[in-house]
Amino acid sequence: MLWNNPVIQAVFWSALTIASFWLGKKLHRRLGRWWSSPLVTTPLVLIAVALGLHESYRDYIHETHWLVALLGPATVAFAVPIWEQRALIAKRWPILLAGVVTGSSMAMLSAWGLAELLGLNDSLTLSLLPRSISTPFAMTVSGEIGGVPDLTAVFVVITGVFGAALGEVVLKVLPLRSALARGALFGMGAHGAGVAKAHGLGREEGAVAGLVMVLVGLVNVLAAPLLAYVL
Repeated sequence: MLWNNPVIQAVFWSALTIASFWLGKKLHRRLGRWWSSPLVTTPLVLIAVALGLHESYRDYIHETHWLVALLGPATVAFAVPIWEQRALIAKRWPILLAGVVTGSSMAMLSAWGLAELLGLNDSLTLSLLPRSISTPFAMTVSGEIGGVPDLTAVFVVITGVFGAALGEVVLKVLPLRSALARGALFGMGAHGAGVAKAHGLGREEGAVAGLVMVLVGLVNVLAAPLLAYVL
């Protein structure tokens, strides 16, 4: 059968993933709701199609592995915002460092506490710990500490979507007036989705959110061997 051709399957799943994300972005620009984010709509479309075709996740990821491979160049590209915001880093590095370390520690502790509360096994717990880091970094950390990178990617998406949605609520409760504080809130709590939301607040908020997201990822990747040893 034509469908059994691996080339046809690879083209189909790759095209469906890209098209779903592109259409999801257009939908999100029009509606502006958290549930219309392509991070929500794209997985739902792919799951629905996979179930309809009786395909497994293993089949899907095998045919779209080249998309996952692009996370490598994406990680390297994160050096760009660090260079662009070098003046801000030089001026505010004590605050940024304290925020990154504190935020990362609280994120992992809360993930650990949630895992203990739900009685998750070790594999799920280790996959959940890096949930507050951008996907390329999170998958690297997950592999280093013994988690399942693919599962970690799912936790990252869930965290980003809900973090971006709840971030606006938090801003209404907390008296965060500076662009640095508002941007750091989204960059730390909702990584990529939070950066997009921060750009909606202002250019400086978006720049700070992107910078914090990258710094959090770098710190966690560098600390991964130590974390793996402790765990």
